[in-house]
Amino acid sequence: MRLQLALNVKNLDHAIAFYSEMFATPVHKQRDGYANFEISQPPLKLVLFEHPNPSENLNHIGVECLTMDEFDQASTRLTKSDLATSDIAQTGCCHAKQDKFWATEPDGLSWEWYRILDDGPKGETKNTDPSQAGCCGQQQDQASNSYQVCCA
Repeated sequence: MRLQLALNVKNLDHAIAFYSEMFATPVHKQRDGYANFEISQPPLKLVLFEHPNPSENLNHIGVECLTMDEFDQASTRLTKSDLATSDIAQTGCCHAKQDKFWATEPDGLSWEWYRILDDGPKGETKNTDPSQAGCCGQQQDQASNSYQVCCA
């Protein structure tokens, strides 16, 4: 597993240059208004979303499970303890196909738990079914945040 930190940045090119230098790691994936890094030390998935005037820098926090076994163990453990706040759903977000669910902490911060199934899907599909744990900000019973978008 590795933590995922998704940030809103004002200028994607400047942020890519900064984080590439800071973590001595090249960008892993880049799309219009989006980039991510797979940083080995410290183990971190850093995701950048370009928003010229974000209301805050933090977009969301997540945990990427690197194996199906990690994902299954986490979902079983969090479901049994009633910490999971959504069902597992397979989503076709704009940047990857993934299984995911959400856990929301007592003060309302939602954590995305996910496993990437296909890092470069063809076309751009979105899961907009509000009854499933869809793309970021599309959690069941949660209002969508315009700054929270797909994250893989």
